[in-house]
Amino acid sequence: MDERYQTIKDVAIELKEVRREMKMPGIDTTIPPPSGETSRFPSSDGESATSASPASLSTRPSSAEFLLSGIKQHKLATAVIVGFVIIVAGAIGLAGYLHARNTEVAIESIAVLPFANQDNDANVEYLSDGLTESIINSLTQLPNLKVIPRSSAFRYKGKETDPLKAGNDLGVRAILTGRLRQSGDDLLVSAELIDVRDNKQIWGDRYQRKISDLLGVQSDITKAISANLRPALSADQRKLKKHNTDNPEAYQLYLKGHYFWQKFTPADHKKAEEYFNQAVAVDPNFALAYVGLSETYGASSTNGWISPREGYPKGIATARRALELDDTLAEAHTAFGANTMFYNLDWATAEREFKRAIELNPNYEITYELYSYLLLSMGRADEGIKMTQRGLEVAPLSTLIADDVAYAYYLARRYDEAIRTCQKSLEIDPNHFGGPLNLGVVYEANGMHDEAIKQFEKAIAIGGRTSGVLALLAHAYATSGRQAEAQKILAELNEVSKQAYVSSYDLAILYVGLGDKDRALEQLNKSYEDRAGFIIYLNVEPLFDPLRSDPRFTELVRKMKFQS
Repeated sequence: MDERYQTIKDVAIELKEVRREMKMPGIDTTIPPPSGETSRFPSSDGESATSASPASLSTRPSSAEFLLSGIKQHKLATAVIVGFVIIVAGAIGLAGYLHARNTEVAIESIAVLPFANQDNDANVEYLSDGLTESIINSLTQLPNLKVIPRSSAFRYKGKETDPLKAGNDLGVRAILTGRLRQSGDDLLVSAELIDVRDNKQIWGDRYQRKISDLLGVQSDITKAISANLRPALSADQRKLKKHNTDNPEAYQLYLKGHYFWQKFTPADHKKAEEYFNQAVAVDPNFALAYVGLSETYGASSTNGWISPREGYPKGIATARRALELDDTLAEAHTAFGANTMFYNLDWATAEREFKRAIELNPNYEITYELYSYLLLSMGRADEGIKMTQRGLEVAPLSTLIADDVAYAYYLARRYDEAIRTCQKSLEIDPNHFGGPLNLGVVYEANGMHDEAIKQFEKAIAIGGRTSGVLALLAHAYATSGRQAEAQKILAELNEVSKQAYVSSYDLAILYVGLGDKDRALEQLNKSYEDRAGFIIYLNVEPLFDPLRSDPRFTELVRKMKFQS
């Protein structure tokens, strides 16, 4: 039988019952809020959270005064009450000690669920998302603590989530939930840390601050979690590295940039670039903002949204600047490695940077993704597959990483496993772009042209008519005998190229489907000169099998300087 008192409020309620039974004078069982700050925010249950002023508190008889009155009038009852309080306090202290001890030993994993934007105001979304991600990034610095990355934790954004179910789904022992509300320049943030094993609160707190002190709130929450999950660590061990800025304006600009970066569209990445540039203009020593720029230039180049010849050099320069400011940033090493791999084809440097990033932060799933690209390009298929699987262990609900696993199987020509993994990815999110795109690629490799076409059409419905998916659809049309439809897409892409960048790599895929080897090789050579992102897969991409016997293809592979 477990009838322990969980809070002082429970003790007060029990005291109230004893007082009523003994007909003692009223004991005030309310616990006044801390003095000094007055909250103008309503509480979650709709009641006012305004603290009483010191003057009003002084005019109200305190619980202590009532107790003194009770002592004078009921000495026996008082003795019973005092004894009861001592026993209860001891029980609470013992329970707290045991829970803390168990927490220290057993809690080795945590997920930070997206902080709820209680205002439902899209203009505040970057604050709630940014606070969540900043806490995630800070917690990754604690020793021997598995922290679920953003890509999995944010599957729960905007959903009414049972913390216990989320914890079990993510395979973690502790869950942090929180809420954020903005009123003018004021912020109200609440946070609660829950032990998934017994559904007990480990810690909770509420912060009323100015919006300019968002960094302080993040720091306070992270330190509180550190103290509760790792109480045996010394103060120096619990001290978290500061990768942020002390400038509130720069930090908010960074959060806005990262918010748009995560939307992952050409237009949103352009907005992200603008905000990151504003952030470094305000604080030229803000390392994370330079990382944001590097990631934006790199991803936009790889996905064909900007010219790689324009984007990758900027990505290298901004990653190098971030490392000059803070060489302990795993994200900076990953960004530098990726841009160097895609642009300079410097495989050795890229691999060294990826390995260093994993040493610094084994919870950063993007490193595993990009490292797998390198391994697969080198023909090290088994290592590449294992690397994507490590990423999925870190981020079990990330469709991005699940799609990487599927694509790794595809490049290794293990098509049945690729199909099964695509289907698992679609179970996580039936409406994400990469699921039908990858499934279409694998279906076509298996000669299932009609099924492939259906999947590519689904991908277009979700993600729009990008050159990459249009080229794959045209290839499927051409290889299934629907040449006219393939030619129509070719004409569309040629028209688009007059106004915007169209990847020569995508055009090469289309020409292979049409059986035009000369133009396909011409576009592949242009891809090499342009450093079109996925040219790194040249030697392992099944779509290029019809070209492998051509000496021009062999020469192009030699230029890529692949290392076995």
